[in-house]
Amino acid sequence: MDYFKRIQGAIQFIEDRLQEELDITAIASAACFSAFHFQRLFQAISGFSVHQYIRRRRLSEAAVLLKETGRSVLDIAVAFQYGSQEAFTRAFESQFGITPAKYRKEPVPLRLQDKVNFLDYQQHEEGELNMNRPEILDLDAIRIIGYEYRTTLQEEQYFEEIPRFYGEFGSNGLFLKIPGRAAPEMAYGIACNFQDDGRFSFVIGEEVHELTEDLEPGFICYEIPKGKYAAFRVDGSAQNTRKYIYGTWLPNSNYERREGPDFEVTDVLKSSPDAISMVIYIPIEC
Repeated sequence: MDYFKRIQGAIQFIEDRLQEELDITAIASAACFSAFHFQRLFQAISGFSVHQYIRRRRLSEAAVLLKETGRSVLDIAVAFQYGSQEAFTRAFESQFGITPAKYRKEPVPLRLQDKVNFLDYQQHEEGELNMNRPEILDLDAIRIIGYEYRTTLQEEQYFEEIPRFYGEFGSNGLFLKIPGRAAPEMAYGIACNFQDDGRFSFVIGEEVHELTEDLEPGFICYEIPKGKYAAFRVDGSAQNTRKYIYGTWLPNSNYERREGPDFEVTDVLKSSPDAISMVIYIPIEC
């Protein structure tokens, strides 16, 4: 369960294929992860997405070839999977602030992206790991009816969108349309239906006594699977807690994230805009 070594293996997989078409599923498989959770771990630990890393590495290696070889700009562009010289030029200028042709002619220093060594990220202070130690729980299945929203990991879009989803759910009174509410003071947010490209569903709803098919449009039934979960009480922002879970705690823990949804439970009565009472649950196994 050495996450850092496994992700480093995926980095080497990328490095060996920078001039080939790269598929996120194949990259994740090299690290023995699903595509979705590999992207989530990579982003939480490194601070940038897998696609950003690949783009930066390709452009950095292309910059080296521009200076050290006489190969044409078009030849280098095609070698690094750009469909045209124009597309490569736009990407290069966006990354470095200078066109490939101008860079080749002028002695301009660039901040190149080196190969990442994820083993360097493994050095964490013990105090940091203890600052939000989770409670390990065995939970029974939980029946939920909720409204399904769609978001994505890309550019950490979900960090911005999920708070907005909660706002819409409350302001539009969608919680009142849930039949058979078992615990109206507890709001559930469930990340599920993960796609390889980073898209996923975020379901906001409540626990119910029974599931039913007689629902208004947009609502779905969902059963959170029984099993072992790590429960993290949010201290500050939910976004920072999620980053801590995937960027620090999970890679340094003795647990593996098993398949299944993350979910969070907010005590509505004890929460305010300035102080949220929330617990985030992550499915785990030893």
